[in-house]
Amino acid sequence: MRVLLGLGSNLGNRRQLLADAVGSLTGVVAVSPLYETAPVGGPAGQGPFLNLVVEIDSEMSPRELLGVCQRLEAAAERVRIERWGPRTLDVDILWIDGVTVNEPDLEIPHPRMWGRRFVMAPLADIAPDVAPSGWERQVDGEVRQVGTLDDGSE
Repeated sequence: MRVLLGLGSNLGNRRQLLADAVGSLTGVVAVSPLYETAPVGGPAGQGPFLNLVVEIDSEMSPRELLGVCQRLEAAAERVRIERWGPRTLDVDILWIDGVTVNEPDLEIPHPRMWGRRFVMAPLADIAPDVAPSGWERQVDGEVRQVGTLDDGSE
């Protein structure tokens, strides 16, 4: 099954945290370029995020995938103090081919992905068929492509 995950980091060695998370995934098909973005929502004074999208091939259920996302965040020592606050790693299930989930703690497709440039730009790089036509005119925010995970460290 085709799965798209969104990853972001704005604390610590962001590039390394993202590389470690991607390296821990099985079934990786594609990894987008990195994008640097200003934080959306949350407290003022946060540093910029590095964001990317990963496509994996997986037979895991949505709940099993959520568990993988949470384990990756825990391995990066993510601390949840405030909603949309700074974090070492954020991993979201964006989309699963042919799957819709609408539960209190899990929504697939991700309900806010379609309006966020920091999700849609890297998603369009590796899964243009999933990005709606004209998405560039329908999303908020600014992004700056800053290379790939293989380009080096911060």
